[in-house]
Amino acid sequence: RDAVGGEKKKMSLIQLHESSRDRRFYDDSADLYAILKATETLEKAYARDAVGGEEYERLCVKLISQFKSTVSALKIDPSEFCTTYSADCPRAVNRLIHTGVPATTLHAQVDDNDESIRVAECVQFYITLMDSVRLEQRAADDLHPMLSDLMSSVTLIPGVPTDVTGSVERWLVRLNGMKAAEELDEEQGRELLFDLDKSYNGFHRFLKERKEKR
Repeated sequence: RDAVGGEKKKMSLIQLHESSRDRRFYDDSADLYAILKATETLEKAYARDAVGGEEYERLCVKLISQFKSTVSALKIDPSEFCTTYSADCPRAVNRLIHTGVPATTLHAQVDDNDESIRVAECVQFYITLMDSVRLEQRAADDLHPMLSDLMSSVTLIPGVPTDVTGSVERWLVRLNGMKAAEELDEEQGRELLFDLDKSYNGFHRFLKERKEKR
């Protein structure tokens, strides 16, 4: 009982949402914020060698997948979300919004064994991707995984110059900023094919020059 009036106090709950749709929005927003913070923590841990490359990559791929799924459900601009909710996560923003692939894909750990196998795989990734673009396969969710595979492969070969990898990385970032169902138009498709062909020729030139020096 109340000390003054002797009547029971009534507690009322403050509703943050008025419908199940609103509730899903708040739940998904909370999930997105948690994913950003978790990715920021993981990136810091990897930079400090507090987590190994394989474990980092496994966790990062999972977070990237969760991020894309949550952003798709919310139908929002993730950059605006970070600003609105003061999510100070520069490493997470770079990983999730800009590149869309783990750091191990862009900066692979190199093992000198079986380099000929890695070169052959890299050539195959180039050919597969260029053939797909020539066949007018232009959806972001089709091209991004192939670009990611190519980037992972080419960075495993020591000494490959940035003029070979730079255009591949730029297209990775560009496609990561598109919605999964979005497609490149004809001009963009030609631009991608031109950049891939230039990168492929540069890769072969690098291999030839390195062989001549040995």
